[in-house]
Amino acid sequence: MTATAVDRTPRRPFPAVRHGLTLAWRSLLKIKYNPEQLIDLTLQPIIFVILFVFLFGGAVAGDWRDYLQFVLPGILVQTVVFATLGTGIGLATDIKTGIFDRFRSMPIARSAPLVGTVAGDVVRYVVSGVVVLAFGMVLGFRIHTGPLAVLAAYGLVLAFAFALCWLAALVGMLVKSPQSVQGFGFMTMFPLTFGSNIFTRPETLPGWLEAWVDVNPVTHLTTALRGLLLGGPVAEPVVYTLGWAAVIGAVFAPLAIRAYLRRT
Repeated sequence: MTATAVDRTPRRPFPAVRHGLTLAWRSLLKIKYNPEQLIDLTLQPIIFVILFVFLFGGAVAGDWRDYLQFVLPGILVQTVVFATLGTGIGLATDIKTGIFDRFRSMPIARSAPLVGTVAGDVVRYVVSGVVVLAFGMVLGFRIHTGPLAVLAAYGLVLAFAFALCWLAALVGMLVKSPQSVQGFGFMTMFPLTFGSNIFTRPETLPGWLEAWVDVNPVTHLTTALRGLLLGGPVAEPVVYTLGWAAVIGAVFAPLAIRAYLRRT
């Protein structure tokens, strides 16, 4: 293939999509050759549920069964939010191992490795969310709405995670090692998840902390999920969540793409 043909390939939308999906499949195949990644998808969500339900349930709600109904939608959010770090770690690992040098020599769209990583990680988010909800139902969590509301809840979580993964992708492009992504990511994700209404009601917190919780996008997402899974008003938190997702994506997606093009 000539250099001219290689240059033309990225400009064609359908081959670019096909290349991205192929590399998304490559991202998923990593699990086959690196089985410990299954821990992030299956065991870690289960540990989150067991740890927070049984450790905090009696102290916060008086009974872990009542607390399970309150906290499980939030744990689902927390699990998927933490899973977005995998996007940055995967990109940083690929750059460090030099695989992007190989990609540059192939007749594929230049954007395909980035698109493939993000698309593959969306599947990981779905798996993590399903594990949380399934294990919660084994413990006694009950959905009080219908299938459409459940699908809407998953769609909302995925939309927010998709926007947040661009932040992780940007970090992965800027740092020098995968370990740095994890360290920086936890500094960001902990205030978002623990400084929210996932584990307790905002009105029980000090005023300064309650003010942060009220504007935290994870709070709006968790409130929306509780309404969609357990019943209650959802219009306002859904609108806020989608608005935050749009803002986060609009800010960090272009920055991540620019950093990606600069590094590759």
